[in-house]
Amino acid sequence: MSVFQRILVAVDPSPARRSAVRLAGELAQLTNAEVRVVHVIASAASAATIVPLEEDTEAKAVLDEALAALRDRDVKAEGTLLRGLTTQVATAISETAEEFDADLIVLSPHHRSAAQALFDPRVSDAVAHRTHTAILLAPESQDQD
Repeated sequence: MSVFQRILVAVDPSPARRSAVRLAGELAQLTNAEVRVVHVIASAASAATIVPLEEDTEAKAVLDEALAALRDRDVKAEGTLLRGLTTQVATAISETAEEFDADLIVLSPHHRSAAQALFDPRVSDAVAHRTHTAILLAPESQDQD
């Protein structure tokens, strides 16, 4: 039995998602793993208003693109769209990994300065603090759009 049988890959609208999907797909091919793609449609709380940061059609396109890329590699893949505040994204990813019984979570880190990270931690850091599942950070590709 292979180490990675169930891989969760979290995607967002940034071009960095493509390297995470590519890496998850390559690993799934090597280990014959099943992949679940999760995308959290984030909203921000502003005063007494919740402001969506992404349209539903854009979110579905991000998810569908990831699933198509995985299926093009003959990887068994399914996808999930979730909703949450920006402060809930890491929790949503961690909980989805637990529900899926994932052996591995693949994320694309967003690089920022130390000062930015202090006041606004990366989702990848927050997920790492909320899960006992192995995490793989996909390097950003030089050929990203």
